[in-house]
Amino acid sequence: MATDVNKPHSPASREIDPTPLPPAKLAHFVLRCRHFEQTLAWYKTVLAAHVAFENSFIAFLSYDQEHHRVALVNIGPDAPKVSPGAGVDHIAFTMTDVSALMNHYHRLKTDGITPAWCVHHGGTLSIYYADPEGVRCEFQVELFDDPANFSDLMTGEAFTANPIGIEYDPESLLQRYLAGESDDRLLDQTLLN
Repeated sequence: MATDVNKPHSPASREIDPTPLPPAKLAHFVLRCRHFEQTLAWYKTVLAAHVAFENSFIAFLSYDQEHHRVALVNIGPDAPKVSPGAGVDHIAFTMTDVSALMNHYHRLKTDGITPAWCVHHGGTLSIYYADPEGVRCEFQVELFDDPANFSDLMTGEAFTANPIGIEYDPESLLQRYLAGESDDRLLDQTLLN
């Protein structure tokens, strides 16, 4: 339908809906780096990401259809290191399934990148890595198809007693995976270690 640009425009009135609206998605995160090239190489490897743009000051990376998911800003090696006080604890990425998580773990181990922490949180099976700047990245497999089931878990007695989860040996889990153990058994928190 064509509009006549010479015709006077009468805008329709609008109202503000007071209902709180959450964001549609997490678009990206930006990290300041003292070790720019090393951190850039690390994220390219860990996320299997490609560089959308890079110069000596900033790099934008993506691992999916988004124009960028991660940006790294070069603040130089002499910039002060952030203390281990308040700040970002970790950034989490969801893998599609146990197979993807085990393949990711094996690929990174082959590249010399080893986990900082492996834990079964009850609702996720997770492997954490620390980047060259000390920021931890969690790679997780969701145990529930419906997020409401994880919410129910979080209000239960077992989660209240242990909201962090149970640490596990990723190499032991990898060997069980390679031996053909079912995903259900691999994801079962009571069968770890």
